[in-house]
Amino acid sequence: MNLKAILAIALCKLLRLLSRLLGRGGTAMPGRWALKLCPDLLARLSKNVKTVVITGTNGKTTSARIVEQAFREQGLSYLANRSGANLLSGVTTEFVMNCTLGGKMKKEYAVIECDEAATVKVFPQLRPQVVIVTNLFRDQLDRFGEVTHTLGNIRTALESVPEATICLNADCSLCSSLALSLPNRAVYFGLEQGAVPSRAKAALSDATHCIRCKTEYEYDYVSYGHLGGFRCPKCGYARHAADYAVTELIEQRSSGSTVAVSIRGEKQIAEINLPALYNVYNAIGALAASVEMGVEKEKALHALAVFKGGFGRMEAFQLGRADVRMMLIKNPAGCNQVIDYLEGLRNRFVLVICLNDRGADGTDVSWIWDAEFERLNSIAGRIEKIIVSGDRAQDMRVRLKYAGIPDASITVEHDYEKIVSSLETLETDICLMPTYTATLELREVMVRHCGGKQFWEG
Repeated sequence: MNLKAILAIALCKLLRLLSRLLGRGGTAMPGRWALKLCPDLLARLSKNVKTVVITGTNGKTTSARIVEQAFREQGLSYLANRSGANLLSGVTTEFVMNCTLGGKMKKEYAVIECDEAATVKVFPQLRPQVVIVTNLFRDQLDRFGEVTHTLGNIRTALESVPEATICLNADCSLCSSLALSLPNRAVYFGLEQGAVPSRAKAALSDATHCIRCKTEYEYDYVSYGHLGGFRCPKCGYARHAADYAVTELIEQRSSGSTVAVSIRGEKQIAEINLPALYNVYNAIGALAASVEMGVEKEKALHALAVFKGGFGRMEAFQLGRADVRMMLIKNPAGCNQVIDYLEGLRNRFVLVICLNDRGADGTDVSWIWDAEFERLNSIAGRIEKIIVSGDRAQDMRVRLKYAGIPDASITVEHDYEKIVSSLETLETDICLMPTYTATLELREVMVRHCGGKQFWEG
C-alpha cells in the first residue's frame, strides 16, 4: 500500500469511530471520504478476497443473508455489508473496517450486496468470483428510468469482469438475456412449472415483449410479475433450463416453506426459513451462488433452514403478545408478493402501510397505483384495521380508497412512536409494510419497544 492508501484507510477508520460514538451508522460516509483520497482503494483491498456479489431489483438483502449463513456453515472467514450500504462508498467502508492500518485484509471471502446502478463502479474494483442477478423489475423510475436501463447498467458492469460466474434467474427474461451477449460462464436458477400456482399469463409484467425481436412472449406458466416459463414464438428465445431448480412447493407456512429442489439433477428436500414465494426465489438463487463459491451442497441447504432475514425483510418482532412481521415494499412486483403473503394468513391482523418519497425510496410514488391493493378486499374480514403513515400517507389513503377500502377503516398517523405504542397492548398479529426510509425509522422505534440490533449492526 502506498502512503495515500494508508492515509485513506486511517481516515475511514477514524470517521467510522466518530460516527459510531455519535450513535450513527457510519456505513457509507467514511468510505466516501476515503475514496476522495484514494479512488482505487477498494481495488487495492479486494485484490485477494474471494467475493460473491448480489444485485438485482428485489431480494438482494435476503439472498446475501442466506449466502452469509452458507459461508458460516462452511467455516469461511468473510465480511459482508449487511447494513445495506450498497454503493461504492459503503462497500469500501466495509472493506476498510476489515483490514489493518497497513491495508492487509483480515477476511478471505466477502458477501456484497450491490445497488444495480452502482455495479458499473463497484464491479471493476471488486472483481467478484460470482455474481447473482436476482431479478429485474421496474423500480425507482426517478433513479433508474425504465427497467432496460437497469439491465444495461448490469451488462456494462459484467463486461468488466468476464472471469466472474454469473448466476441468473432463468424465469426472468431480462436477467437471462445477459448471457446472450457476455462471455461469462452462466448458471441458472428458477422455479419449475410444478412449483408455482397455475397461472398462464402475467397479471403485471415489466417485460411483455421479446428483448431480441420485440414479439410478445407466450408463457407456459407464470410465478409472479413477468417471471415464469416465457418463450418467444418468433425468434425462439426462451427460458433456459435451471441448473438449480425448485421442482415442487411442498408446503407454505406463515413462518417458511418446504420445497423440493434439484441441484444439477440431484433431488433434495429443503426447508426455507422465511415465508412467501419471492423468498423461495431468493433461497434457490443464494443456494446456486453458495455452491458455485465452493460451499458443500449439504451445508448450503442447511443454511436455507437456519438463516435469519435482513432488517425489514420479513423480519419478525414480538411486540407485547403480538407477532409482528416487517415487510419492505418499494415497487409493484414486490408489493404484490407481500399482498400474496397477507392473503395466505389465517389469523386476524392489523395492517400498517408507511409510504415515503425520499431519495432512497424513489421520489416517484406512482407505482402504488400499479400494485394490486384491490386484493385486500378479499381478506377484509381478517384485517382488524389499517393504519397509513409516512411522508405520503395521504397518497396511500387515497390509493386504498380507490381500491375499495372504506375510508372509515383507514387511520392516518404520522408519529411512529404513537403507532407502535397503540399496538403494544394488542394480541392480534401485526403486519408492517414500509418503504425503505420508513423501514429505517419505524424499525428504530420497534427496536426500542421490542429489543434487537440497530440496522448497521446486522
